Amino acid sequence: MAGLDSLRQEFRRLFGAEPRAFRAPGRVNLIGGHTDYNEGWVLPLAIDRDCLVLATARSDRRLRVHSREFGETIEAGLDGPAAGEHHWSRYVFGVAWALGGIGVPVAGADLLVASDVPHGGGLSSSAALEVSTAFALSGLASVSPDRAKIARACQRAENGFVGMRCGIMDQLASCFGRRDHALLIDCRTLDVRPVPLDSSRVRVVVANTMARHALAGSAYNRRREECEEAVRRIAAVRPGIRALRDASWEKIASLAQDWPESIRHRARHVTLEIARVHAAAKALESGDYEALGTLMLESHRSLHEDYEVSSAELNLMVELARELPGALGARMTGGGFGGSTVNLVRAEAVDDFTASLAHLYESRTGIVPQITACRPGDGAGEIV
Repeated sequence: MAGLDSLRQEFRRLFGAEPRAFRAPGRVNLIGGHTDYNEGWVLPLAIDRDCLVLATARSDRRLRVHSREFGETIEAGLDGPAAGEHHWSRYVFGVAWALGGIGVPVAGADLLVASDVPHGGGLSSSAALEVSTAFALSGLASVSPDRAKIARACQRAENGFVGMRCGIMDQLASCFGRRDHALLIDCRTLDVRPVPLDSSRVRVVVANTMARHALAGSAYNRRREECEEAVRRIAAVRPGIRALRDASWEKIASLAQDWPESIRHRARHVTLEIARVHAAAKALESGDYEALGTLMLESHRSLHEDYEVSSAELNLMVELARELPGALGARMTGGGFGGSTVNLVRAEAVDDFTASLAHLYESRTGIVPQITACRPGDGAGEIV
């Protein structure tokens, strides 16, 4: 991605004004696949890849947004329609719409968007765009909302404006990221607890399979519906259950024996995955990275077999990674159906691991992957 000085020059050329600059990171989830919209716990970290939004206020109620990656400018009134259903700009206009619900008086603005978070790679480029836009529009309005409220507004934008029924993990991770820490997030209470990750001992490596996925209106939403059906079945017998986080597999396994296979499998994954998240946080806190790696492999197996959101490319990337020297664990990350894996690797082996994994994957598939060692980074804010 171009440097900030270059982006400021581009903004001045496009819009004839001096901008303020805001950033929000992508995220990778160490463990906790599809537990967020079940009000469970997750263990993500913000990564050192960002979406930048340069912004200046307008005197009318119009948003003019230029995407550097797509080479496209979209302009529309805040009260009018945005672009088509799956267009990138809907995330921007959706955030402008949702911020009003948390008391941000959004006015017109010119925005330049630039991102080095890969699109469709499972690193939540959409949440990075949402959160950076939210910080930019709030900043222009001279309002500093609570970060949890910003995350909730961004989730509402994606749910209600884009049509993607995502949970809130991605937005919270982008808002609350802390350098050299993962985040144990309670997706019901929105409590965020930083957990140290020692980069001198282990590194997080993201391996993008280059198999793209489009989630809105797809199998992702069906998985959420299947979880809701499981909750209805449990609550009919055990009132008070409002989400799968309120159940444990040990207590519902016998009840689920007569359920449709897909509903039973989804509930088994989510309830056991939540238990794995708590075990992983304890392993991380105690520096037991071998135990964390084992839990990541168990998580991937469950996402493949019970939740059925993996892919041939993701499975191959995990299998190749686990055989390499220095590898401790690997799993798919993101919504699934393509995208990236997250790998836990001993620090001294990370360079050889990255090169070997890229070579092996390309030799098996003919596809050149994008493999990057990441460091846990800080959350969103203005660049001053």
